[in-house]
Amino acid sequence: MTNKDLHDRRFYRAKQEAEFAEKADVGTPQTRDPAYRLAFQDTDFLLREELRPVRFQLELLKPEMLLDEAGIGSTLVMYGSARIPEPDKADALIAAATDDAARKVAERLKEKAKYYDEARALARLASACGLSADGKRDFVVCSGGGPSIMEAANRGAADVGEESIGLNIVLPHEQAPNEYVTPSLSFQFHYFALRKMHFLLRARAVAVFPGGFGTLDEFLELVTLVQTGKMEPLPILLFGEAFWNRVVNFEALAEEGTISRDDLKLFQFVETADEAWDIIRRFYDISCD
Repeated sequence: MTNKDLHDRRFYRAKQEAEFAEKADVGTPQTRDPAYRLAFQDTDFLLREELRPVRFQLELLKPEMLLDEAGIGSTLVMYGSARIPEPDKADALIAAATDDAARKVAERLKEKAKYYDEARALARLASACGLSADGKRDFVVCSGGGPSIMEAANRGAADVGEESIGLNIVLPHEQAPNEYVTPSLSFQFHYFALRKMHFLLRARAVAVFPGGFGTLDEFLELVTLVQTGKMEPLPILLFGEAFWNRVVNFEALAEEGTISRDDLKLFQFVETADEAWDIIRRFYDISCD
């Protein structure tokens, strides 16, 4: 029967074509050869070096489309160490130390264990606020999906029964998303660059907790984007002034003239979740009452 609906598709969808191709496989030498596979179903082909631009596009599109379909309008991004222990596990870290140097490191990590609780508390505050506009949810917690501070972020959202995002990355050593990430919002990336882009595409505030190279990389790229005008200003909150001023001499950068003194106003130091959430609320003039 002829389809006379002007709005119906005239071509089959890719999924239907794939089903046709599967049924049509008669097991001949021609149909068994990899050359005969549909290009979009040929994993070996998609993993070729020449297909990197296509993989970039796929890694950009998949999370973007799924987050949009999930009604995520904006995010509260939370960066931080994968090594800072949960407070009740900090003493075990010290007990496991095998020498004085390891014990000193473990003691310093214990000192920073309070930030696990602050990250969890900030995630609870943002998630419980339940802001939304135009059918999209705002300030949805987004972390790197890993352990420690990242786990605390996702855990805080789960504490109040709300969803949260985890942007995980494939690494040579075995690792997996923490158990508090919402499964349908748990993404895995091959490219660090695309992962960092997704962190900031919906970000309306960023909380940066003590961390290592990865946290520094994410924080410095963020302030550079704002400094150069590639990204609109937003609350950038550094938890732990003593830690950050010990590991990065921000004042020296201004004194040396390699940054403007005004660039030091691109971020603010905070110590508690309440302080951070109050800054965010005042910046956007929002109320959760």
